[in-house]
Amino acid sequence: MSAPVYERVALIGLGLIASSMFWAIKRGGLAGEVTGYARSEATRDTARRIGLCDRVCDSAAEAAEGADLVVLCVPVGAMGSVAEEIAPVLKPGATVSDVGSVKRSVINAVAPHLPDTVHFVPAHPLAGTEHSGPESGFAELYDNRWCILVPADETTDPEAVARLRALWEGMGANVDEMDADHHDLVLAVTSHAPHLIAYTMVGVADHLRRVTESEVIKYSAAGFRDFTRIAASDPTMWRDVFLNNKEATLDILGRFTEELFVLQRAIRMGDGDHLHEYFSRTRAIRRGIIEAGQDTEAPDFGRAAKKP
Repeated sequence: MSAPVYERVALIGLGLIASSMFWAIKRGGLAGEVTGYARSEATRDTARRIGLCDRVCDSAAEAAEGADLVVLCVPVGAMGSVAEEIAPVLKPGATVSDVGSVKRSVINAVAPHLPDTVHFVPAHPLAGTEHSGPESGFAELYDNRWCILVPADETTDPEAVARLRALWEGMGANVDEMDADHHDLVLAVTSHAPHLIAYTMVGVADHLRRVTESEVIKYSAAGFRDFTRIAASDPTMWRDVFLNNKEATLDILGRFTEELFVLQRAIRMGDGDHLHEYFSRTRAIRRGIIEAGQDTEAPDFGRAAKKP
């Protein structure tokens, strides 16, 4: 067990990411106390029932008061209002962070509400499953996954960044730092556009009445099955992601459309050489992901052995 990185950590929002943070923090002995808050009373009751957080509070301000680290684990669209609510009770010298999939809009929404006496170090753990809610979390979620820290500006205290890095590393993550705008572009490529494409493909299957729902379910091969896994992700979170990362997502979708037109033409013209060369290049990306330890070669992508 490591020495505590923070005496008290507050988790605002108690879904998959926050609950996994709690179990990982407890596994590593990384905090003396973890408080938590969720907007839904039912979620708070569930958290108390399963022992999620040392103390579940009935307001965000109550959870944040006296905390050395406050992590906003709410949908991106709610970050600003939560920051405004907790600002008056934030402990001088405390760090405020988040786990949002978009960074520039979070910085713009949260920073204006925070007092000068606290440090703001946005973060984004690149980990998750299609499941959501307080009961979906598990301590191993961040093991060998990446967490990107995005200091709000050049004046951010290096010690505050180093301390937050130590927490994420203690939870099993690899940590990198990145500029907010570059982060949003990278994630548009690796996460946001792929999710939108998955939602679209599942929507196509839903609307194609010549293919019945029972056939879609019964004969789902790995490709479509994985689309449905991605498309089962939390709808509120992903609505906010797309609304708050418009420019980068639309840029990548434009590039995707151009590539798709090229492949359409190759198929129409029977250009097998182009298709083979294209697929060979994309196959190399998959090999790189496996070699980096971010997935496995198992037919089920290694997910069957993981907790939900």
